[in-house]
Amino acid sequence: MTRTGDYTLGVTTWIFGDTPLADIAPRLVAWGYDGVVLPGDLSPDRAAAVRQVLDDHGLAVLGFTPPNVDLAHPEPAVHALAIAAYQRLLDVAADLGVPLVGCHGRVGRVAPVGEMAQEQALLADALAELAGRARPMGISLALECLNRYESHLANTAEEGLRLLGRIGAPNVGLLLDAYHMNIEEADPAAAVRAAGGRLWVFHVADSNRRAPGRGHVDFVSLFAALDEIGFRGPLVVETPAPGPDPFTPVKGPGWLEAVQDEVVTAARFVRRHR
Repeated sequence: MTRTGDYTLGVTTWIFGDTPLADIAPRLVAWGYDGVVLPGDLSPDRAAAVRQVLDDHGLAVLGFTPPNVDLAHPEPAVHALAIAAYQRLLDVAADLGVPLVGCHGRVGRVAPVGEMAQEQALLADALAELAGRARPMGISLALECLNRYESHLANTAEEGLRLLGRIGAPNVGLLLDAYHMNIEEADPAAAVRAAGGRLWVFHVADSNRRAPGRGHVDFVSLFAALDEIGFRGPLVVETPAPGPDPFTPVKGPGWLEAVQDEVVTAARFVRRHR
């Protein structure tokens, strides 16, 4: 496995849409990637085939993107369905030997249904329950801080750390993303330093969610802050093709070639600056 400095370099596979993993895997190896983060809707019957493809190409499974369910919804039926979806994902992660599962509020819901405090408590309780289930499996959870246009529950590192304090589980940490931080953090590098040892994953995407160097994020300062806190988690590229609708990877003619260009450029940038 190649290494970029002290970091494992990965990429989220959802940005490739329905492109078969068998087609993506050899390209990722050629571009210098070490592993992938798989979508959270992976079914148990597909897990073995996915593992075989990745093993054939020497790629690690670095984690799962969470299912887009609502752990903070006050309606008991909606909340229960979300818990069940994560429980299924934990079972798949255990079967694959995946050490990390991402988690966050439902993407696209940007305001509380009722009271904000109630929803944050529901999220904290849900993650504490899931962490208890995940711990004997050897699985950790990484709470991602999303920007205000995607979620309302934890937008900054400070808010994420506050939630971790309420959860109180040693196998729950933070996932920070340079793209989201560009929107929410007054000083992204200071936010990385504040997260310290609770930062377990870092997503690489520029201010416009394109490859680093194609926007205005100060990655030199961010990488220096990661070094300062002794970060050893994976760096994960999440750069969908540019275009409208941030919630789908398919942007029209040429979208796959565009996303491949972003992913190649991202890997080159990280290697050059790490």
